[in-house]
Amino acid sequence: MDYVSPKELLQEAVQLAKRKSELSRRDMLIRGILAGALLGYATSLAIIVTSQGLPPIVGAILFPVGFVMLVLLGLELVTGNFALLPAGVLAGKVRVTQLLRNWGWVYLGNLIGSVLYAALFYLAITNWRTGNGGAVAELLKQAAQKKTLAYVSLGASGWASAVVKAVLCNWMVTIGAVLALASRSTVGKIAAMWLPIMTFFALGFEHSVVNMFVIPSGMMLGAPISIGQGLFWNLLPVTIGNIVAGTLLTGIALYATYPTETAPVIKQVQEFATGQDKQETAFATAVKSRVNQPSA
Repeated sequence: MDYVSPKELLQEAVQLAKRKSELSRRDMLIRGILAGALLGYATSLAIIVTSQGLPPIVGAILFPVGFVMLVLLGLELVTGNFALLPAGVLAGKVRVTQLLRNWGWVYLGNLIGSVLYAALFYLAITNWRTGNGGAVAELLKQAAQKKTLAYVSLGASGWASAVVKAVLCNWMVTIGAVLALASRSTVGKIAAMWLPIMTFFALGFEHSVVNMFVIPSGMMLGAPISIGQGLFWNLLPVTIGNIVAGTLLTGIALYATYPTETAPVIKQVQEFATGQDKQETAFATAVKSRVNQPSA
């Protein structure tokens, strides 16, 4: 069957978390950088579509392409790991130190990849700094200011608002990361991931890795945002909200209702071995019975 039941899905999620926790720093950085860049591609695609006069929902429908590509390539996105690694810890497959190690290096990789893509995208839309970037640049600057200066103007309420929007965002993103395991076919995985990722982007919630592209891009294009404002009024509260949602609302919540320690692969091997044993026993009994039959 193509469909993977929730119980089996969590079993596979735990095994995936274990593999992620054992990655070398080099692999976490490389895969994190690539994931950050791919998410930057998807975000810029959505912005370009919007700049052409199409409704924002069209950009939201297209945005999941970046998430799909990075998941199918086995890359590292820290917001998805905010759910997978805690499930591994609860199952006893991942140590807390491994969880923190993974989150730290992948977060750094995502940041590097996002800023790198932002710089290249800036050079592309400004024709190597000879133009102003047109409508795309204006939308990026507006988005960057909305994600920082708008919160600054609200003070503590703005900071709290960023946290809440980040919680609502990563609840959907981590559901997408888990649903990537809900099918055994590539098409099924894509369809399952697409739904929650499209939902979060259409609602305009706050995703830390997306913002690692949007805010630096806006700053490069002239938005009056300081590095301190970008970090304190967006990345800090948004990262906190993303962690809360991924850890509590997806990782721990799903593991609590579908606790597991055994990987489905192991289970399938055991069932296959048991089936073989039964066949061999039946064959041996039939042969023995045939031999013991009296001759005519």
